[in-house]
Amino acid sequence: MSTLQTFALLLAGHAVADYPLQGDFLAKAKNRANPIPGVPWYHGLLPHAAIHGGMVGLITGSLTLGVAEFVAHCFIDDAKCMGRISYNTDQALHVACKVLWVALLAAWGPLP
Repeated sequence: MSTLQTFALLLAGHAVADYPLQGDFLAKAKNRANPIPGVPWYHGLLPHAAIHGGMVGLITGSLTLGVAEFVAHCFIDDAKCMGRISYNTDQALHVACKVLWVALLAAWGPLP
């Protein structure tokens, strides 16, 4: 798969994971500034980030990049939920992560 194809699939995967696969419950539950009563915020954030990490891992074939996406997604979404960054900055950072993953693959080849 070419670098451009990988990047396009990562963007499409992000769109699927961030919208239809997130759903209303995870979108609300992940927000520790305004959580769903009785639901720990991390019960929303961690599964949401795992969906993203899994998507990246499946597309790139790399567990390493899947884990990196999981961690980055946790930090980025938490910053958005806490009001430290805007929705637009959140989305820009997610795209920047995809650029980084593709750059790492291009520079180093397949990652474990």
